[in-house]
Amino acid sequence: MSIVDTLAAEGEATNPIGLPIGEVILGAVGFIVLLVVLGKFVWPQFEKAYAARTAAIEGGIEKAESAQRDAQAALEQYQQQLAGAREEAAKIREDARTQAQAIRDDMLAQAHAEADRISAAGRAQLEAQRQQIVAELRTELGRSSVDLAGRIVGESLTDDERANRTVERFLAELER
Repeated sequence: MSIVDTLAAEGEATNPIGLPIGEVILGAVGFIVLLVVLGKFVWPQFEKAYAARTAAIEGGIEKAESAQRDAQAALEQYQQQLAGAREEAAKIREDARTQAQAIRDDMLAQAHAEADRISAAGRAQLEAQRQQIVAELRTELGRSSVDLAGRIVGESLTDDERANRTVERFLAELER
């Protein structure tokens, strides 16, 4: 056995991992190099990505809150406009009702005036027709009376003056 074998045998006996010491050292150096490379290049990239993502999330939340406030303000403005429009619509409806009532009252007044005018014209026409009929009846009754009186008396009553006096007297007696 050579010294290297003896040392290797002693090293194996004292090595708790059970690996050759060179490999352990090489692995440790590689691990440290890996940690340095990761710490110098990769970890900062992760931190940047994390910070960017955090900023994006916070910015998104801030934008969402801003949009929420804007939407709430727009909703309030819309509700105010809607309330104003409802008030205006109610006012327009009330004005329309008032105008409709005024038009209705005016039309009723015109209709009553027209009915009164037509009624008065009808009464005047009836009165004129009555006067005409009364005059015609007086004339007809006068002729019939003179004719009848002439037959009763047995003489002709052709004298217009006498006939008129007789008719007038007869009609006056009838009216009583």
